Amino acid sequence: MYALVDGNNFFVSCERLFRPSLHGIPVVVLSSNDGCAIARSPEAKALGVKMGQPYFELRDLEIRNGLVCCSSNFALYSDLSSRLMRLLGTMAVRQSIYSIDESFLWLGGVPGDLEALGRTMRDRAAREVGIPVGVGIAPTKTLAKLANWGAKKWKATGGVVDLQDPARQRRLLALADVGEVWGIGRQLSARLNAMGVTTALHLADYDRKTLRRIFSVNVERTARELSGERCFELEESPEPKKMIACTRSFGTRKFALQELQEAVVGYATRAGEKLRKQRQLCQAIQVFVRSSPFDKKGTPYSRAVCVALPYPSSDTRDLAAAALGGLQAIYRPGPAYAKAGVILMDFVDPGRFTPDLFAPPPRSGGDRLMAVVDAINAKQGKGTIRPARLSAELGFSIKREKLSPRFTTSWTDLLTIQS
Repeated sequence: MYALVDGNNFFVSCERLFRPSLHGIPVVVLSSNDGCAIARSPEAKALGVKMGQPYFELRDLEIRNGLVCCSSNFALYSDLSSRLMRLLGTMAVRQSIYSIDESFLWLGGVPGDLEALGRTMRDRAAREVGIPVGVGIAPTKTLAKLANWGAKKWKATGGVVDLQDPARQRRLLALADVGEVWGIGRQLSARLNAMGVTTALHLADYDRKTLRRIFSVNVERTARELSGERCFELEESPEPKKMIACTRSFGTRKFALQELQEAVVGYATRAGEKLRKQRQLCQAIQVFVRSSPFDKKGTPYSRAVCVALPYPSSDTRDLAAAALGGLQAIYRPGPAYAKAGVILMDFVDPGRFTPDLFAPPPRSGGDRLMAVVDAINAKQGKGTIRPARLSAELGFSIKREKLSPRFTTSWTDLLTIQS
């Protein structure tokens, strides 16, 4: 059996933990540079705040409806995530951390009532960390994900859904849209809907060979998982990412090529780290720059270019060189640049591609060097070893005008209590 434990509105819950006055009122957490909404409390959702909605569109709600907007406090979120994951790891045989607020737990051999264990997880997370969580329990990871969705959707569940019973599994599958299934994105969902597959139950009952022929083996495996057949082990996901994007809006407008060069090298560095975690290589990189579409005074400008790498690579040096070459091709003096980004694409597995006989050979020992760099940065802190072009901040400082204190990671930000 698996359990998926997921923090409820995690970023908002972190903000509310040290600011009790935020409970019961609409709260939104903004993206880097206070750009758009990336987390919303239920009260904010009730006001009609949409995921990704630009901050300037929310200012009227701040005045009229008391909406509170918070800048992203990633130091606080990361620390509370670490505390939550450590706690959950003590309550299961094995653990796989899926994201900053999600953790899969392997419950094989755990004695007793698993639903009661799920409620204990909720109670301890609230008491010892201060974060409310939902718990989904099921014989497969895909079903556990769906159980967690049900635990959050219906308050009557008390935040815990146990799908050990096959009849209960089918009842929940019939209530869930196919788009709620783990690994079924928006495009896949639209294609499945056109075939009459609108619910998770439809997908679970669909002919397996047809799913593999029309889509992929991963969609077939997802359908099997929905039927209770385990196809994904604890460390596996339905499908690795097909693209990795690292983009950011600037806190202030940028004009100089040198400033943009530092930005794209920083983005290529981060993207390369993510690619190496996925244990894949990329064969192409896209670079883009643009001015703000909301700026009515400046000269509008938006360009992107795709650069093919001479050989598949995840080496930061190769990715940075390609990103700089692409930027040089699309940069134009004059516009006030508001955003830039790097997108890695066309992935292959190491050793599973045919090299170009006429291309230059890959860097000798590059994979070993990157492994050492990643290990040092993981132990000593992000950016300890970085391309020389980057400053210590790995790019530009970001605008965070509504930043809450770093209550758990900075001595100067500790709460003080006066008698």
